[in-house]
Amino acid sequence: MPPSGLPNGTSASVPVENSLPTASIYESSSLVAIRASLATLHSRDRAITTRLQSLISSQADLSRELGRLDLLRAHLGTQVVNTRDISNGMLDSAASTASHLSSRVKELDLEKKRVEETLVVVEQVAELKACVQGVVGSMGAPQDWEAAAGYIARANKIPGHIVEGKFAATVVPSVEVPDAPGITIENAKESLCGLFLREFEKAAEEGDGGKVTRFFKLFPLIGREETGLEVYGRYVCQGVASQARTNLKEGTKGRDGKEGFFYANALTKLFENIAQIVEGHGGLVERHYGAGRMVKVIERLQIEADIQGGIILDTWGDERNVDRRLKDVKSYPFSFLVQSFLPSQKSSGISRTNSPAIGGGTNGRMSEDEGVDTKEVDGLLSEMAVMLGRWSLYSRFLAGKCRDQTADPQEHLVLPDLLTKSALAGKISGLLTTPFNIMTTFFFRRSVEKAFQLDELPSGLSLNLSKHLEGSSPFIISAVDDVMYIVNAVLQRSLSTAQRDVVASVIPTISRVLGSDFVGMIQRKMRDEHYPKPVIQGGFPPEDKVIAFIVLINSLDIANDYISRIVASRLQSSDQQNSPDPFSETFPFSHDSTFVINVLENLDATFNSKTSDLITDGLRVLYEQVIRPRLRPVLLDTFRDVDYSLTEEDLADLAIQNDTDEDPDSLNDLVMRRFEHSWDALIKPIQRLMTPKTFTKILDKTAEYLAKVLEKRMWGFGGKINILGASRMERDFSGIVGVIARGGKYAIRDKFARVTQIAMLVNMEEEEWEALVEEEKGGEEEMAWVLNLDERNKARALVRD
Repeated sequence: MPPSGLPNGTSASVPVENSLPTASIYESSSLVAIRASLATLHSRDRAITTRLQSLISSQADLSRELGRLDLLRAHLGTQVVNTRDISNGMLDSAASTASHLSSRVKELDLEKKRVEETLVVVEQVAELKACVQGVVGSMGAPQDWEAAAGYIARANKIPGHIVEGKFAATVVPSVEVPDAPGITIENAKESLCGLFLREFEKAAEEGDGGKVTRFFKLFPLIGREETGLEVYGRYVCQGVASQARTNLKEGTKGRDGKEGFFYANALTKLFENIAQIVEGHGGLVERHYGAGRMVKVIERLQIEADIQGGIILDTWGDERNVDRRLKDVKSYPFSFLVQSFLPSQKSSGISRTNSPAIGGGTNGRMSEDEGVDTKEVDGLLSEMAVMLGRWSLYSRFLAGKCRDQTADPQEHLVLPDLLTKSALAGKISGLLTTPFNIMTTFFFRRSVEKAFQLDELPSGLSLNLSKHLEGSSPFIISAVDDVMYIVNAVLQRSLSTAQRDVVASVIPTISRVLGSDFVGMIQRKMRDEHYPKPVIQGGFPPEDKVIAFIVLINSLDIANDYISRIVASRLQSSDQQNSPDPFSETFPFSHDSTFVINVLENLDATFNSKTSDLITDGLRVLYEQVIRPRLRPVLLDTFRDVDYSLTEEDLADLAIQNDTDEDPDSLNDLVMRRFEHSWDALIKPIQRLMTPKTFTKILDKTAEYLAKVLEKRMWGFGGKINILGASRMERDFSGIVGVIARGGKYAIRDKFARVTQIAMLVNMEEEEWEALVEEEKGGEEEMAWVLNLDERNKARALVRD
């Protein structure tokens, strides 16, 4: 079969010389070589002959194909001639006809378009002529101002090049109206604008609201929107100014303006009046002047608000002597706090007249305002908070009205420039925000100072269980309730302003004063006044010192809970319990609400950190100075004369000697009863005075110490225990653990896990022990061991053989 791609009967044109061996007969030197050469030559001859025959046989096919190609060429030539005849004779005329028709169609389309444009111009000029005649006619005897304004509004829709064109200038003028239409319309606009202004102002003077609205709606029809908005802004501002002056006059008539929240109410009424105008008239303005045009009126109203609000604030500042009070507040010395933190030997020599300093000769509970009346400052702060809150509400309202209606409603509000750059905003900052922050700092710190000046420890407390405790738990100093009440009030008042600047100043100040003054005063009392140290070496601290120290620890714990609850109540407001952001409505600008949440959480975290550290130190002192020294005699008495090597006969003899009716079982719980008696005498007086949280912590610390002591004592019984003694030891130690855990949570038993496992191993039967060993070897251990292998083997060896 011939290779692919070649005609039948042909083969690849490979030279024959390369396909067979090329041995020459002339080089043959033997008969065998000659025969091989001849065989090769015969093979080549046959191959060449075969190829020649194949080429000859394919020549006929090739000739036939060439003949067919010649025939096809002849037919194609004929078709080419016919095609040229058709093209020259028929298509040329058709093409020229089509080209002519296309050009005519284009001409007709252009003519039609020009006709339509001409008709539009004619219609617009006709409309213009009707408007011009209508304006002139309406402004004549009928004096139909609405109709005249309507004609001008229609004329304003006609393109300017039509109004100013030559065709309109030729067609529109008439004998009655000879001027060009553009001039006529513009003159009518000016005339009507002046007329509308006069009528508007006249209606405003007469207080005719209907006429005011009537002419206000006509300004946009004659293309004088800015004039209408300006005159309307002046009109509403006159009402605002008049109402504000009336409020001031009526408020001061026959009464002292210095009392009550008069100025706060006046500012509130000013904002309410503006808000009512914006809300009530906004729809009218938007409907007739276009969306967003009410902002122009709001800008004019804000200018009037700057004037009237400035008058109110300036008058308020003069009436309340704000500048003088600020000077007094800034110069207040806080003598009690300052001298309380001084070393006692120094503070005793710096006493002032009527100074409440510790160590001075005066009564420390006497309140001294040093020229500043705290109640007056409190009232002033309340009034400022109301005004700041009203300003915040007013700002949120205007920000919403000035907001782009196409903006995403989920986005934060942005204060418009008309508020941030207003004169009233500057006065609010200078006369309200800054004084509020400064006076709040003074008021809170002065309240803390006064709370400690009037501080009292709870009376009727005793470590004697037989004495009844007066009052109810928790037992804390009186300053805690006083200070936390003020914290809650100051936080509430500051948040009510809805001012980020106020929150950013006041809440960190509360945190700082609580940490430095409140916690600092309690720390100083714990360190200097009520530190529970023994009067004599080796003795026990006085009872009053211990009680006072416990009360101070309780005070820190309760104060910590107070702050956590106060902050939590602010973060989980009753009306937004399901909202992740409880301040989204009161602090809607930018990320203010997130900032407020973070500041409150930081207050809680910072105070918790400081109080927790001091509580930990206080509990450590209470443990080391009061509890631990008394544990040694408790344990000595508990294990007095305890011998775990006694036999049953020895125990029976001992029972007879102790007159227990010859019942050796009566000695079974002797150790537990001894410990329980001494333990209750030590712990219960402390437990009934402490808060549950602080008692749990100190009980945990005591349990950790006892667990180590009991474990050490168990190891010390090595070689001194018989089988009976091992059982007694397990019962005794389990009883002691049960007594300790009785006053706390069940988890306290985990601290005695090593003791429990040692007792268990000492009493374990040999078969059980061997089973455990086998489980460990097989990797199937189920026991959660706290003892390592050496300790377990050591525990097994405690019992004497």
